[in-house]
Amino acid sequence: MQTERLRLTAIGPPLAGELYRLHLDPGIARWYGDWTRADAEARAAEIGRSWQRDGVGKWLAHHRESGELVGRGGLSYQDVDGARRLEIGWAVREVHRGKGYATEIGLVGLAHARELGVREVVAFTEVHNVRSRAVMERLGFTYRHDFPHRGEPFALYEISLDS
Repeated sequence: MQTERLRLTAIGPPLAGELYRLHLDPGIARWYGDWTRADAEARAAEIGRSWQRDGVGKWLAHHRESGELVGRGGLSYQDVDGARRLEIGWAVREVHRGKGYATEIGLVGLAHARELGVREVVAFTEVHNVRSRAVMERLGFTYRHDFPHRGEPFALYEISLDS
């Protein structure tokens, strides 16, 4: 899949090394913690299974012209507020922040959700992650409430795809 600036590749086991490299970025590690190669291999396998089972998953995003790794993002099913819900997320390397890449990834993810006939998508992040919250709002999400996730307070946003 491609956007104007990005090439998006479905994550699976063959991309574990790239996923590991992405999570070495200090700006991503800040939110997701320090990963080992084994963590990346397990996560890449899990995402690959999600693509096969659910038809959704995360992509790695590379710049179309330079091939440089920009970030990752996409859709996944998550347990949120006691229900299985389709969630969209993104993570962009520090050097590429502020250039609209997270919004670009988010738009592709929402288009994919529409193609699947999904009526609602959620997004969530740590309550103090103002950059990610701003992307959610740019994409048309509405803040709903804070909720506990991984033992921390997260902000939950929703968007209706009916219109």
